Amino acid sequence: MDAAQQEATARARELQRSWYGEPLGALFRRLIDDLGLNQARLAAVLGLSAPMLSQLMSGQRAKIGNPAVVQRVQALQELASQVADGSVSAAEATDRMDEIKKTAGGSVLNNTTQTATTGATTVRRVVREIQSLLRSVAAAGDIIEAADSLAATHPELAEFLRVYGAGRTADAVAHYEAHQN
Repeated sequence: MDAAQQEATARARELQRSWYGEPLGALFRRLIDDLGLNQARLAAVLGLSAPMLSQLMSGQRAKIGNPAVVQRVQALQELASQVADGSVSAAEATDRMDEIKKTAGGSVLNNTTQTATTGATTVRRVVREIQSLLRSVAAAGDIIEAADSLAATHPELAEFLRVYGAGRTADAVAHYEAHQN
């Protein structure tokens, strides 16, 4: 890979970090590991071709063009979290992945393909909507910079920006739950 290709790949990964919270290669590898998938199965569940998934993972392509695919990525992240905490079994996860594969997208908050929505799932969806909104208006680095400038006068707002704008979903869920009452 020549210097120009390396620079383009680094730029694509930085864009992915600002749009999705992290480079897609890391995100997809985690989903593969957490859900026991291979790349071909992940591509199929997401509704991507295997070459497209590979290009996104390697940074040859920066953005997922189809909003429904982005929604499926979010659904798989949620599912991986549920498998990790033991609330969903491996067999249930397989069935859920088949359901996710069939979804056409739509608002995360109004996704009617989920038949049973638990309180934890609803909180996670709300948090993901907030994260998505913040990350659609600014890159993570810009959000951190804004938080730093607010920290002295508005520490709670600065914390909110850091947690939701540049933090992990699990941390944002904990923050949300801690501040509901």
